[in-house]
Amino acid sequence: MLKGEEKVWYAAFRTKNPRFDGRFFVGVSSTRIYCRPVCRARLPKAENCTFYASAAMAEQAGYRPCFLCRPELAPSNAPVDAVSSLAHRATRLLEEDCKNERSIEELADRLGCSARHLRRVFATEYSVSPVQYRQTCRLLLAKNLLTDTRLPVIDVAMASGFGSLRRFNAIFKKQYRLAPTAMRKGVADVGKQEPDITLTLAYRPPYQWEAIRNFLAERAISGIEAIINDEYFRTVHLVSGDKKHLFGWIKVRHRPEKNALLVTVCANLLPVLPQVLFRVRHLFDLSCDPAAVYETLSSMNRIRPGLCVQGTRLPGCFDTFEMSVRAVLGQQITVKAAGMLIARFVQACGIPVKTGVKGLTHVFPAPEDVLSLERPIANILGPLGIAGARANTILALARTFAREEVDFRGCAEPEVEVKKLMKIPGIGTWTAQYIAMRVIGWPDAFPHTDLGVRKALLSRRPDDILALADAWRPWRSYATVNLWNSL
Repeated sequence: MLKGEEKVWYAAFRTKNPRFDGRFFVGVSSTRIYCRPVCRARLPKAENCTFYASAAMAEQAGYRPCFLCRPELAPSNAPVDAVSSLAHRATRLLEEDCKNERSIEELADRLGCSARHLRRVFATEYSVSPVQYRQTCRLLLAKNLLTDTRLPVIDVAMASGFGSLRRFNAIFKKQYRLAPTAMRKGVADVGKQEPDITLTLAYRPPYQWEAIRNFLAERAISGIEAIINDEYFRTVHLVSGDKKHLFGWIKVRHRPEKNALLVTVCANLLPVLPQVLFRVRHLFDLSCDPAAVYETLSSMNRIRPGLCVQGTRLPGCFDTFEMSVRAVLGQQITVKAAGMLIARFVQACGIPVKTGVKGLTHVFPAPEDVLSLERPIANILGPLGIAGARANTILALARTFAREEVDFRGCAEPEVEVKKLMKIPGIGTWTAQYIAMRVIGWPDAFPHTDLGVRKALLSRRPDDILALADAWRPWRSYATVNLWNSL
């Protein structure tokens, strides 16, 4: 007999509503398989169901993932969804680079707490240890690669972070009770393996693809980003765990019938695949719960019908330094003018790469590349049309990144990081809030002095806009995007 909360979860499971996807997982005792709440398999009896808050919990309880609904495709949860902010920030770091073998002590130090406290919070939130959670991340990525690609098993093992084929086979067999090759036999043939791989990343519908595509297209950096035939392309520069600099490209396209995005990653980036997928999720805001956002922001439609559209996403970023520099260059000028400046900056300071994709010619310079420019930096950037004050701000920003003085990765207190940003000469309220929105991914950032925001709100005074937006917390970033989209 199910108890109170379990009855609610079973009722949600019966509906197959995508809103609940990723919120919980269902272990079925009769099959020893665990499923997503959207699974289309025959509904199991209530008495055979056990409910888990994460895939890691289900796997530690002895269940293996369903071949039909594929739990590895379930969207993750946004920071505000977690009861414990610390536990959620830890999962972000584990998911971003599940190949990294950093110890729990190192992870705790990165999060500003003790290892003992991190283990306690993690156990309370997810009923597993951080090490077990990381292992589940690796297993689910491996399952995704086995199902959707024809990569050799050794490549799957290495890309997923297992370090060796022997270790991969042993853990896979222990956890899923079958060999990796046996799992591949159980799925449809995906045809001849191409050098590049394509994986699926799910989201909770509705998803306003055209709105986010148009937003990114209008702000695409020439040489680095391009929208071609409704598909998003960009160059990539990442550093692997063994300190190798890897260059390549990705392509993202929409699959609305699957409630998912398809991400094609060039073969060069396979060693940093977890980082690539994490950054794509952030860029396209795949962890969002659109129903929760709309529940609060629907009141915007009293100002003007259609002002808030359900499924609007908060565009994030792929490269944190790139987006921060873009924000500085976008101060007090139009989007088009900012695009011209950033394009010149890339041509002058970026790193040329060969991608084979038309229009993708450079990767954005790293902070260290900017710091290595000759001084004064205004002599380098001035001829590009970048004012001396902004050139110095970019240099100071590069120094901040190099010293890791601001936490751009799921920080606990975004307001504190915003204040740190505003201490950099040349970064004011608008720039700091914009960086908080798109780089940090803070859902409650609000650049209330923005010209577009004021125009969409019929030229209200900034103080009045702040008072009005108080009812939109904690989703003011989403409110901002809706206001921009309405123009």
